[in-house]
Amino acid sequence: MSTIDLHVSPLGRVEGDLDVRVAIDDGVVSSAWTTAGMFRGFEMILKGKDPQAGLIVTPRICGICGGSHLYKSAYALDVAWKTHVPANATLIRNIAQACETLQSIPRYFYAIFAIDLTNKNYAKSPLYEECIRRFAPYVGTSYQPGVVLSSKPVEVYAMFGGQWPHSSFMIPGGVMSAPTLAEVTRSIAILESWKDAWLEGQWLGCSVDRWLENKTWDDVLAWVDENESQHNSDCGFFIRYCLDVGLDKFGRGCGNYLATGTYFEPSLYENPTIEGRNAALINRSGVFAEGKFSEFDQARVSEDTAHSFYKGSGLLHPFEGVTDPIDPKAGAEQGKYSWAKSPRYDVPGQGYVPLEVGPLARRMVAAAPNAAAHQDDDGLFLDMYNRIGASVMVRQLARVHEGPKYYKWVREWLDQLDLKESFCTKPAELAEGRGFGATEAARGALADWIVIDDGKIANYQVITPTAWNIGPRDSGDVLGPMEQAFVGAPIADIEDPVELGLVARSFDSCLVCTVHAYDARSGRELAKFVVNGEV
Repeated sequence: MSTIDLHVSPLGRVEGDLDVRVAIDDGVVSSAWTTAGMFRGFEMILKGKDPQAGLIVTPRICGICGGSHLYKSAYALDVAWKTHVPANATLIRNIAQACETLQSIPRYFYAIFAIDLTNKNYAKSPLYEECIRRFAPYVGTSYQPGVVLSSKPVEVYAMFGGQWPHSSFMIPGGVMSAPTLAEVTRSIAILESWKDAWLEGQWLGCSVDRWLENKTWDDVLAWVDENESQHNSDCGFFIRYCLDVGLDKFGRGCGNYLATGTYFEPSLYENPTIEGRNAALINRSGVFAEGKFSEFDQARVSEDTAHSFYKGSGLLHPFEGVTDPIDPKAGAEQGKYSWAKSPRYDVPGQGYVPLEVGPLARRMVAAAPNAAAHQDDDGLFLDMYNRIGASVMVRQLARVHEGPKYYKWVREWLDQLDLKESFCTKPAELAEGRGFGATEAARGALADWIVIDDGKIANYQVITPTAWNIGPRDSGDVLGPMEQAFVGAPIADIEDPVELGLVARSFDSCLVCTVHAYDARSGRELAKFVVNGEV
């Protein structure tokens, strides 16, 4: 057996650099180690601050999903301060959050993910030349309009939030804005134009309603060949290309999923509490593990630091969480190799296990039984999971599937706004309290836990989707979700391991500039290749 120890640095993610080390046996990845190369420390920054500091600080954690950070931090404080949130405020929060995700879908697909599809390793595909024509960075016929048009949904966010990114217009008890009829009308026009030009015109080649009629994998395959417009759409081409080059064959991951859910039915979450959260969600929360569904319970979340550059090695719930960094050199001597902690969830009957988060997790949870009338009920990806399993292709299809869904929801929420009613209820600023707020960022489950004591933040813990997915091994040496997804990936060219990039970016591990690959034993650089046109 021929074994190669390969490092790729960086693969890139939104919160610093993602480095990956893999062991390759006879051309197939047999094990993996993911390293978050940057210390963040936002929890340390917030400690001792005014409780509302999270509304300012956490949106700066990320430059592309700052609205998601604001959303969950506002709800964490709503819970801690026992606020009342008017229906209009809930709708505006929903609209802004969803528009940020709508922006991310095409921008991510063309500017981050699809570029890997043009790699020379796929040149033998009969569809390769068409792939280059569409997806080549900057010059592809689909690349430029997809990236440019991706900015349209966040124009709606900026209209209600004053700016994007890094807005802080969501506040305890509601939102600071009270939009005019002209702004609502303009928002509708912007979304309709974006839908016509990109979502239906370029991506689907059909109406959003037609796409959402697909309930099974067989339906999707039939949809591709239903007519020329769908067959030649970017979505239709992407499915055909994936099946041709084998992106449906690797990148499975742990096969267990978590969604904290997002977007609330206004009448059911006027007084935010932890206990009332699940029932009020539109995009549902839940867990799918070992083939079984269970309800999400934030009390079952913990973080492990056995292989992270922090003191300690046990499991702690975020309310009791500690962010106490150590020197990475000292940590390496203890077997630690990442600045990311290892989030784990206590699945009933299974114990603490790693769970994948993100669009595929949301789509799996959307198939859970007993959905209420206001909740998403969508079994498409459970059928795909049962039929063909998770993969790079399936994970990416789950992401773009949410474009039509979220577009329709935003249009409904805009129609429900009552401009004559209140958008905020001033809260009592309680000196003591605990709060939990969560959402589904484009990349997955994102949550805050805040502890307030004597009017100040006594503890603040943030668990990001990136931490869930790229966190390292835990105390039981169980690999994290992305580490597991690398295992089994075939590496066709050791000097250009594009398959590793495809797996990482199927999790939306965010921006990447240059990848350097080297042999860990000899130190010889095997390859340096450009992604997204930058060296």
